[in-house]
Amino acid sequence: MIPVPAPVLYAARDEWKDVVPITQYEKANPLAPILYSEEYKDATDYFRGIVQAGEKSERVLQLTEHVIRLNPAHYSAWQYRYETLLALQSPLDAEVALMDELADKYLKTYQVWHHRRLLLIRAGLPGAPAELAFIAKILQQDEKNYHTWAHRQWVLAFFNDDELWAGELDFVDMMMNKDVRNNSVWHHRFFLVFQAGVREGEEDRERIVRREIIYAKQNISLAPNNASAWNYLRGVLEFNKLPLSTVGPFIRPYTVSLADPVDDGIDLENPGPGRGAELPCAAAVEFLADVYEEEGKASVSKAVELWKSLAEEHDTIRKKYWEYRIQQALVRT
Repeated sequence: MIPVPAPVLYAARDEWKDVVPITQYEKANPLAPILYSEEYKDATDYFRGIVQAGEKSERVLQLTEHVIRLNPAHYSAWQYRYETLLALQSPLDAEVALMDELADKYLKTYQVWHHRRLLLIRAGLPGAPAELAFIAKILQQDEKNYHTWAHRQWVLAFFNDDELWAGELDFVDMMMNKDVRNNSVWHHRFFLVFQAGVREGEEDRERIVRREIIYAKQNISLAPNNASAWNYLRGVLEFNKLPLSTVGPFIRPYTVSLADPVDDGIDLENPGPGRGAELPCAAAVEFLADVYEEEGKASVSKAVELWKSLAEEHDTIRKKYWEYRIQQALVRT
C-alpha cells in the first residue's frame, strides 16, 4: 500500500501567512480535553482567524470545504461558507454539484441538508424536481434516514407546486412495496394525506379517510406484527376524530390464536390475517384494549384482561407499562 502523504498545514503555507490563526479557548486543565488531530486544529484555527478578519474570498471557500470534510457537522463553517458564496456571487450550480457529493457521503448530518435548503431557496422552483429525484436516489442507500425524508417534505411544502405533489403517493407506494415496515414511509404518507393540505381530486375527505383505513388494513393483513401500520391506522382515526371502535370488527381476528383454517374469501373492508401469521398480535391486543377503554366503564374490565395478557404473555418486555395502564384505568373507574 502506498502511504498517504501528510496534509500540508495552513501554518506552513505561504499564501496563508497573512492570517493570524486563533486557537480554540480551553482552560488550563480541561476536565475532558478533545483530542483533535493536528490537521483539524490547524484548519479550524485558521477558520477562526478569517472569521474574525471578516474575509470572504475563494480561499475561504477552499478552507471551509476542508473544515467541513473533516467535520461535516461544523455549523459555523457551513454558515460562513454560505455567506461567502453570496458575497462572491459564486455560481450555485458548482456548489450544488459539491453538495451532491457531500450529501451522498454525509447523509445523516443535518447541516448538509440545511445547506441544500439555502441553495434551493436561491435557485427557486426550477430546481425542485431535480431535488426530488436526488432525494429518491439518496433514499436507495438509507430508506429510513430521518433527515432525507424531512428534506423531501420541506421541498414539497416550501414550493407547494401541484406538479411536485402529483406523483408523491405513487412514490410512497413504491417505497412501501420495498419495505412495508419502513416507519419513515408511513410517516410521509400521513404527511401527504392529512397534514399538507387538500390536493385536487381529494376534496371528498370521507372517501379519502375510508381509502386510508382500507390501505392500512390491507398492509396489516400482509404483516400483522408491523407496528408502523397499526400506528398509522390509529393515527387516521384519531386525526379524523373517529372512535377506535370504527375498526373493531377488523381488529378482533388478530387478537386470538389462529386455530381454524383461514377463509380464502377476500374481504377488502376487513382483510383477515394470512396463513402463517404469528398470532395473537400484541399491537392488535393493545388496540382492542384501547377500544374497550374508550367505550367506558362497562368495558374497562375487558381492557384490563387484555392488558394483563400483554403483561404476562404477549408483551412482557413492557410489563411495567401494562401494569401502569391497569392501575390508571382502575383508579378512573
